[in-house]
Amino acid sequence: MFYFEIFIIATVLSAFFALGGVGSATAMVPVMHWMGIDFNFAKAIGLFVNTTTTLTATFMNIKRKVLDIKFALPLAISLAAFAPFGAMYSKHIPVHEVKWLFAIFLFFSASMILFGKKEQKFHYDKQWVMVLIGAIVGFISGLLGIGGGALLMPIMILLGFDAKKLAVTMSFVIPFSTFAAFLTYMSFVKFDWVILTVAAAGAILGGYIGNYFMHFKLNQQQIKKIIGILLYIIAIKMIWSLVNA
Repeated sequence: MFYFEIFIIATVLSAFFALGGVGSATAMVPVMHWMGIDFNFAKAIGLFVNTTTTLTATFMNIKRKVLDIKFALPLAISLAAFAPFGAMYSKHIPVHEVKWLFAIFLFFSASMILFGKKEQKFHYDKQWVMVLIGAIVGFISGLLGIGGGALLMPIMILLGFDAKKLAVTMSFVIPFSTFAAFLTYMSFVKFDWVILTVAAAGAILGGYIGNYFMHFKLNQQQIKKIIGILLYIIAIKMIWSLVNA
């Protein structure tokens, strides 16, 4: 029954977040933890889910020849290089401190979904900037067990990178950081491979369901607003649990 619950929750979260064009792992990590899963293992699940769900989009983009690999590669390498450092660092700091950082990230993600403006403020569209940002976001991605796209995308748009080009680039670069961090968590976290497989299967199924229903003229902006509010609620619940621990 527990595995079935994991599958249903992963499917529902992934389907709903896919309707809004948003990755579900940010919400899945705390929800899985509230179900009794170790927080570090929940982060590893989130990383694996991010890897599997973004790989499909990557293959499609490569097939359609819309991916600029030369543009994306420096970012992908820096993300993959620094994500394991973040994952390993999380081993040496108290779990409650990581949870506080995760709650802050949830507030940031929700705010960007609800209020973020896709406007360029600067013009630093150089590759060395991509490498530096990739290193920072990769470290945070590994530390929190997230894909990093919610943090990476708005920063790079503000710095002057093209939004449409970035949307394609994200699906290519995120699997590098998430899988590298996932392998690092494998080195010190006790894994339940059945839970991991069930959660990943549910996330993949949910992603397909969400993407399928996106074509039925649903109001994506309204769905994004609901997702943003949901992330605020999860963040508040996390903070409430930390304060009353």
